[in-house]
Amino acid sequence: MVESYKAWFQCASGCDERYELNQIVYSCQKCGGLLEVRHDMDRLKQKEPGYWTKLFGKRYMRTEWPYGSGVWGKKELVCPNIKNENIVSLYEGGSNLFWAQRFGEDIGLKDLWIKQCGNAHTGSFKDLGMTVLVSMVKQMISEGKGILGVACASTGDTSAALAAYCAAAGIPAIVFLPKNKVSTSQLVQPLANNALTLSIDADFDGCMKLVREVCQKNNIYLANSMNSLRIEGQKTVSIEITQQFNWEVPDVVVVPGGNLGNVTAIGLGFLMMKELGIVDRLPRLVCVQAQRANPLYRSYLENFREYRPIQAQKTLASAIQIGDPVSIHKATKILKIFDGVVEQATEDELANAAARADRSGLFNCPHTGVALAGLIKLTKEGTIRPGDRVVLISTAHGLKFPEFKIGYHAGALDGVESRYINRPLEVAADYETIRTAIFEAIERGCYNLQPSQDKDLP
Repeated sequence: MVESYKAWFQCASGCDERYELNQIVYSCQKCGGLLEVRHDMDRLKQKEPGYWTKLFGKRYMRTEWPYGSGVWGKKELVCPNIKNENIVSLYEGGSNLFWAQRFGEDIGLKDLWIKQCGNAHTGSFKDLGMTVLVSMVKQMISEGKGILGVACASTGDTSAALAAYCAAAGIPAIVFLPKNKVSTSQLVQPLANNALTLSIDADFDGCMKLVREVCQKNNIYLANSMNSLRIEGQKTVSIEITQQFNWEVPDVVVVPGGNLGNVTAIGLGFLMMKELGIVDRLPRLVCVQAQRANPLYRSYLENFREYRPIQAQKTLASAIQIGDPVSIHKATKILKIFDGVVEQATEDELANAAARADRSGLFNCPHTGVALAGLIKLTKEGTIRPGDRVVLISTAHGLKFPEFKIGYHAGALDGVESRYINRPLEVAADYETIRTAIFEAIERGCYNLQPSQDKDLP
């Protein structure tokens, strides 16, 4: 039975203090360190690896509540403590593993895949962690804990996920957003889901400081990624990728990095599978940051000997405009285990990488553009080899960033030379004019098509 397994919070800083998952606690009360969710691995290892792969395959994307969810189909490895009646699920996970054959060939890779985590209910990978956190809050409320609501600081995607899951659960949501730093598409999501939306004259780090103070002094539960319940949901990305490859591990996984919870979670998922014997090796992890918000990259250049927070500068990749990431130490630990590489991307590089990949059928957000730019550079220099099986994590849907897309193709993004620009042609409502415009575009090679040998259009 699922309920026979157990997980708990444990201090990640070495003092090993333990807390129940239904306690309202975000850091170790003994040493102040961050907490991790730990599982009874001895109990889990009593099952053979084949038991888990068969069980997860039987549940995957089916309709038996709540196991059809890509997260809750792996409940034993995620959060077995929650009763099924308290689970708040919007059928998260199960996202497309896109074979990027044309783009891969374009940049010199034979086996490139894009894990499209943005194909989700709220349009980003944040749903994977929020289902776990909000479900635990619902359980705590059912147990009589006086929680007034759930709050987060956000650059857009976290607030959307929190608002949607709290709306589904009937729990008040409060979101702290940096004023004028969130796209319209992202802003409208918490508004539509009836979240209390605070527009604050600060950057993300400033909002993070304020939300932590509000939650600490009031009966409001904190939903940011320093709460490791979210990491448990996000780690199912690596489990699902492996499952989609028939339980084979890719050679390289590339992740954009902001608050660094995602790269941490993906690493933890692979480590858990290896400990359970589901896989026998680990991939190499690559984390790519925007050049204007790159504290992890700077630390990497010094072999992680030192970490210094920075003041993040405005970047097109607004969701990862973070100068003091909460999960920096967890991410550093994971990257060391996985022979990790950290790269960075300029504004010009990320915008053009996103547009270049879009031409092969993708529709990339700017944060995925950061990862794509890093992938291009590391492939060109040989760090990633032509024959490697590479999976790149796409974190959000491109439709959440229309200003980025429109600005690129209008040639209006500061610091960006739009090398893959595609403007609409204004033509008269006349057959010959339209025909001429089409053939002139084909002859210029705009669409990589071969002109027809016939006089008329095919």
